Amino acid sequence: MIPNQYRNLAIFSIIVVIILGASGFYFFNAHNQDLEEKPMGEIAANEADPAVWGIYYPKHYESYLENAQNTAKPSHFETKPYMGPLYAGLGYADEFNEPRGHLYTLDDIREVNPKRYKTGAACNTCKSSQIPEIINKYGEDYYLKSFEEINSQLKHPIACLDCHDPKTMDLRISRPALIEAFERQGKDITKATRQEMRSLVCAQCHVTYYFLPETKKLTFPWDKGIKADQILAYFDEKNYSEWQHPDAGTGLVKARHAEYEIFMGSTHQSAGLACADCHMPYVKQGNVKISSHYWQSPLNNIEQSCTVCHREGIDWLKSRVKDTQAKTKEIQDIAGEAVVQAINELKVAKETPGVNQELLKQAQEMHRKGQWYLDYVMVTNGYGFHNPTESINNLGKAIDYAHKSIKLAREAVQKAS
Repeated sequence: MIPNQYRNLAIFSIIVVIILGASGFYFFNAHNQDLEEKPMGEIAANEADPAVWGIYYPKHYESYLENAQNTAKPSHFETKPYMGPLYAGLGYADEFNEPRGHLYTLDDIREVNPKRYKTGAACNTCKSSQIPEIINKYGEDYYLKSFEEINSQLKHPIACLDCHDPKTMDLRISRPALIEAFERQGKDITKATRQEMRSLVCAQCHVTYYFLPETKKLTFPWDKGIKADQILAYFDEKNYSEWQHPDAGTGLVKARHAEYEIFMGSTHQSAGLACADCHMPYVKQGNVKISSHYWQSPLNNIEQSCTVCHREGIDWLKSRVKDTQAKTKEIQDIAGEAVVQAINELKVAKETPGVNQELLKQAQEMHRKGQWYLDYVMVTNGYGFHNPTESINNLGKAIDYAHKSIKLAREAVQKAS
């Protein structure tokens, strides 16, 4: 017969084993369940309201709403005072603030200097998730309508429908300009891989563009390629200028936030990364893992973005990024001051009686090139980090062309008849 003390010990041991087993089973399942947020239903085909999407994808919507924290919109003129003289003759010369992000696209466009509305409806194209349906409604006439006529119809900023198919949640291209730019290059954007799409959905808006003179249609100037010199060659071939600088007399082209173009061919892109890898890293919310929809600098969540691949440590990584950006800004400032000096010399030359017109024309051509290469870097987010070598290369060209313009303008004055 088993003594009571041994029997009690055996019972206690069995209870401990059962408790440990149950606990292990619970924690194993808790940490090995599918971390993806599953769809909870089907969304209407043209549902532009992000709050409705939030009913079906609450974690993603919660992440999207975090963009409301981005409330600052400092003036670019505070850190780049040369922008004003460069943009003389454009609405940008009066006001040019840092945009606050996707949640504020409608608020911010409604607060800018109305001089910038003269292009018309196309200014709304990347401001609302309702735009694709409106373009379908009006067709090519959309671009001929006034800014106010289209803007007054808009309620929702950039949101889920801009990048996702509401039925499948697959990434999708909703803006015609990107599709058409691919077609003119002989490329089929429907053949893009999912990883390519994780950059291309951003490229619907984060690119440089212009408006066709007669139709005002928003167009990507990529027919000769997507690099700064290829885009300038495209404009030169068409003898296209967006405006004439009132002091220099130069016909100029305005660059716009060419994030996608500069990122292509960079170290990170060549290694297979997409925009979303750094700007939309995977984050855990409870037991659910989602791609963050809080678009911000990767430095703000560096443990989820950079350190997934880099093992050098957070402090080292931040110092490398800051060093690249500081050096780019330093060269950019030099280029900015050089182009402004070229504008001043051109003004003097232009107002000099009997100035040598041929040399003045050559000086203006150098100014056009110099300001283009500077602007291409200056208005692109990241202060050169998206592609440091290409950014510095473009700024070097800007400085060189500006000095050539200065030299030619002075010669034009010296050889005045």
